[in-house]
Amino acid sequence: MSPHAYADQSIETMTAIHFTISEVKPEEHDQLLDIWESSVRATHHFLKEENILFFKQTIHEHKYFEMVELACVKDTNDQILGFLGTNADSLEMLFVHADAIGKGVGKALLSYALNTLKVTKVDVNEQNTQAVGFYLHHGFKTVSRSELDGTGKPFPILHMELG
Repeated sequence: MSPHAYADQSIETMTAIHFTISEVKPEEHDQLLDIWESSVRATHHFLKEENILFFKQTIHEHKYFEMVELACVKDTNDQILGFLGTNADSLEMLFVHADAIGKGVGKALLSYALNTLKVTKVDVNEQNTQAVGFYLHHGFKTVSRSELDGTGKPFPILHMELG
């Protein structure tokens, strides 16, 4: 995968934010886990501390990052701001560091997933209303719902596809 350059503008500061989308190296997986945690703490308010720790441990122990094709957004200082993971036409994960939420990082990652990786499906926690709205805004529609998440926990999942 070759790096893709993007420039976006923060509405709050009206300053240009420049970043690239590139492959994730295996040695960057720990950084991804930190970004995952930052993102989850900022957006998954329905999770208790014990849930966050459970999922963090599960991601690490089961090597989830090795099961998907990963790409990340890096700023001009080569810092990872967000990442995505795909499997075939499914977006399996998209997380943005809390400090970068609302600054175009998620939009750039999703655009890359849709246009370059040809993603057409995503599963999202129903209780993460910010993410649900994000995907609805970008053309996804809910096609089904599961009462339990993939680990059997009572966090309903919306199965969405491009409409």
